[in-house]
Amino acid sequence: RMHSALDVARYIINYSNKKDYHISNLKLQKLLYFTQAYYLAFTDSHKPCFPERIEAWNFGPVVPEVYHEFKFYGANHIPPVRDYYEYEDDRNIWSVKKNSYSDHSLPKKDRKIIEEVVDEFADYSASDLVTLTHDQKPWQDAYEPHMRNKISKRSIREYFEANE
Repeated sequence: RMHSALDVARYIINYSNKKDYHISNLKLQKLLYFTQAYYLAFTDSHKPCFPERIEAWNFGPVVPEVYHEFKFYGANHIPPVRDYYEYEDDRNIWSVKKNSYSDHSLPKKDRKIIEEVVDEFADYSASDLVTLTHDQKPWQDAYEPHMRNKISKRSIREYFEANE
């Protein structure tokens, strides 16, 4: 089953902290993109890891919901996620619910795939990953300055299957 991009992001952040990898919002965005690419191109089902759209921003692929959740950290390292808040619009009255986060919210086989992707790019800086994604067709085809165009799952899958 698919997971929310935020749950995948939280797992990437906690795993990166556990392994002592630097994780900024910019790097997190690229790791989400490569995780999605791995699921689309290299798993048996070719199903996405998460349903949220990936957009072509100036600094490469971005999942907007995740970007906004962690933009507070700017270019700094994001600490481990222990809990998070959900905002619900209940008949125009905003309610806030605090949830504790567990790394075990994702099944073991998915955690393993995500860990492989994170390990693969551990030695890359965020700017290395920006350069890498700028050199790839899915971002190039979708990108227009000042636009937030969607990078299609199909273009990601086709690119990574052809360039494995």
